[in-house]
Amino acid sequence: MATILRTWSYQYPWLYATVSTLATWMVGGEKRFHQLPLLGLSLGPEQTILDLCCGGGQATQFLVKTQAHVTGLDASPVALQRAQAQVPQAAYVQGFAEALPLPDNSFDLVHTSVALHEMTPEQLRQIIQEVYRVLKPGGIFTFIDLHAPHNWLYWPPLALFMALFETETAWQLVKTDLMALLEQNNFQDCQQWLYAGGSLQVLQARK
Repeated sequence: MATILRTWSYQYPWLYATVSTLATWMVGGEKRFHQLPLLGLSLGPEQTILDLCCGGGQATQFLVKTQAHVTGLDASPVALQRAQAQVPQAAYVQGFAEALPLPDNSFDLVHTSVALHEMTPEQLRQIIQEVYRVLKPGGIFTFIDLHAPHNWLYWPPLALFMALFETETAWQLVKTDLMALLEQNNFQDCQQWLYAGGSLQVLQARK
């Protein structure tokens, strides 16, 4: 069970930003962290991107640099206000990731950054189905999130982070075979890369 620090991280953006910055040091900093899900992808002005569960725009600010048309979606109106102030170049939509208020076949890329571990297993399945629905044929789903480390040295910091800031859903995610779940929902060409001793995973899958 998470501590009061989880609540504070939502109430005080500076605390969330500090924790996020410290966490990204494991992969070379915040810029590198947000570049990882986009490696190998060709993005430009003709592309449409959905930043799913965009929060206050931490990843959105990097996505708009691709010159693509970026839409940020989040369930929290407060988070969207922060994102709009921080990254006005993007468009924003309020809604739940498991029931996207968006049309079929509308995005070339759906991206999400450390948000899936907040979801229950049922929500996760619904989100993957919704992502598949809103992607154009040939579109890509890419995300970065927690993973069970293969290097035991990374277990203590990951376990401490989850104990302080996360809930049971984070533990459920690190036990989930996301590659298999994507394939069960008709995604193809699924690829996975592990970083920070295996404690972070990046996945890309094609519709």
